[in-house]
Amino acid sequence: MENSKSVNKEDVIPEEAKVKLKKLASEWDDIVDPNALDVFRLKGAMTNEVYQIKWPSRNPEQQRSRKVLVRIYGKGVDVFFDRQNEIKIFEFMSKQGQGPRLLGRFQSGRIEEFIRARTLSAPDLRDPEISSLIAAKMREFHVLDMPGPKTVILWDRLQNWLNVAKGLASTEEAKDFRLDLLKDEIVLLERNLAGNHLSMGCCHNDLQYGNIMMDEETRSITFIDYEYAGYNHVAFDIANHFCEMVADYHTETPHIMDFRKYPDLEERKRFLSTYLFSSGRSPSEQELEKLVQEVEKYTLASHLFWGLWGIISHHVNKIDFDYLGYARQRFQPYWSKKSELLGSSDSKLI
Repeated sequence: MENSKSVNKEDVIPEEAKVKLKKLASEWDDIVDPNALDVFRLKGAMTNEVYQIKWPSRNPEQQRSRKVLVRIYGKGVDVFFDRQNEIKIFEFMSKQGQGPRLLGRFQSGRIEEFIRARTLSAPDLRDPEISSLIAAKMREFHVLDMPGPKTVILWDRLQNWLNVAKGLASTEEAKDFRLDLLKDEIVLLERNLAGNHLSMGCCHNDLQYGNIMMDEETRSITFIDYEYAGYNHVAFDIANHFCEMVADYHTETPHIMDFRKYPDLEERKRFLSTYLFSSGRSPSEQELEKLVQEVEKYTLASHLFWGLWGIISHHVNKIDFDYLGYARQRFQPYWSKKSELLGSSDSKLI
């Protein structure tokens, strides 16, 4: 996410949050005035509104002023996930040293530690060094013993989102996106993919560049924003990350995906080799090839996942983004690539 211009704090930060922010700032000796909040809207968030808050320092020469993040939950987006479960995961990640600390909660959001690191950009995902760091971090993330039941969330979530989308979509939208066919498509994918997974684990499920931060000095990677996190097939998490390599949410048309940028076989193998080597052992060529094929098939699940998300978001989210246009961008490759990836005999229910 990137900073935009300063905004009027009275208009965007809830009163309850301002009280907590001022109390928090009053505990820091280097703050001139706890009431003097500088508020900056961060661009790139498509589920919540995120603001950077900072205060003037008593030491003007001090380069690093006190900063925190305020996350205001998007209205209507609780249809996508269990907010209480998301907070539990956030707190777990914080205790594991995997993400920012929780500094406070208010009715419509929370206050988070500001991480002194750079949010990645779209081109960063294609940088070989950064990509290898992400691959190793994903492996570390996937083996965390996350709280909650060890039940794969993907298939039930897809069916639940489909039901919500059907309830919200107009007749024209339902026809346009072929919603009446998707229940069987989800069953088809689960039948073809779920029984062949190499492993399951703690998955982020939304590793777009805006949810990845890097410390420029230590080169350490941090994953942030766990709204969609849960126990899942790790191949889905990786496939979803590959799909995000074709997106750039900071253009004039952020909903448009350039599939010419999808990583080629060599790039995918390099990423997956690093991922497997990060476990501390040398994978066989057969193991690598199996993961390459499995991940590629899970791109289909990623397209359905975010396609349905786009339809629902169009009806419940007020953030300025062409959600329906984005949904079309995700469904199109699903239909065009399904037979190729599943094989003609496996691409239909019997």
